[in-house]
Amino acid sequence: MQCELGVLSMKEQIDHLAALLRESENTVFFGGAGVSTESGIPDFRSESGLYKARQVYGYPPEQLLSHTFFERHTELFFRYYRENLIARDAQPNAAHMALARLEQTGKLRAVITQNIDGLHQAAGSKNVLELHGSNWRHYCMACDARYDLDFVLSQGGVPKCVCGGVVRPDVVLYEEGLDNAVFSAAVEAIEAAQLLIVGGTSLAVYPAAGLLRYFSGPNLVLINKSETPYDRAAQLVIHDSIGAVLGAAVGQFTPSPAT
Repeated sequence: MQCELGVLSMKEQIDHLAALLRESENTVFFGGAGVSTESGIPDFRSESGLYKARQVYGYPPEQLLSHTFFERHTELFFRYYRENLIARDAQPNAAHMALARLEQTGKLRAVITQNIDGLHQAAGSKNVLELHGSNWRHYCMACDARYDLDFVLSQGGVPKCVCGGVVRPDVVLYEEGLDNAVFSAAVEAIEAAQLLIVGGTSLAVYPAAGLLRYFSGPNLVLINKSETPYDRAAQLVIHDSIGAVLGAAVGQFTPSPAT
């Protein structure tokens, strides 16, 4: 790890993160797909995800999950969506649980996530800003009636509302813009943060990755198994499992779920 502190052991990195968390009264977490892969949810942008999409469906994930593809090939879109983006049996992992405990201390003000799986809420986090929406929510494109995940899973082909309209996931597809209210709330949270922890993301997907430019606080921490474009700007960089790192750091000053 390269940072202001030089080369540190894993224990020293975790101890330093724990110290930063103790000192900060306003911490924000910004996470990506890597947070959920530790719950068994595959990253469709990974090499295996790309291979499967092309072999099974004939298109790359970015095309399958685009607004244009949704409109032109709606039935195939829903086949891919049901078979790859829904993991209703997935459970929160150590990272989700640690963040929920940190929020309970009053130190963590917001969780900003690019994931659509609802695992942060399942772990107990309250202030969760879902940049890309949630696959637990669906709505009719004609009358705006709301439907849950069970309804969509119970339908074959293209799910239809009682009014006849198409029921689509409340998620942001490629070529669609982020929800303005959610994005503005994320910007406000990051601007006010003293400590910003970014985890499980390569910071390669925009406009979400651009949120980092709004951070002007003293401490930026990156936790990701691979390097990111922002590593050199961070005060602490940890290339390891986000669940193990957050679990150990937060566990130094919060009770475990078993106590």
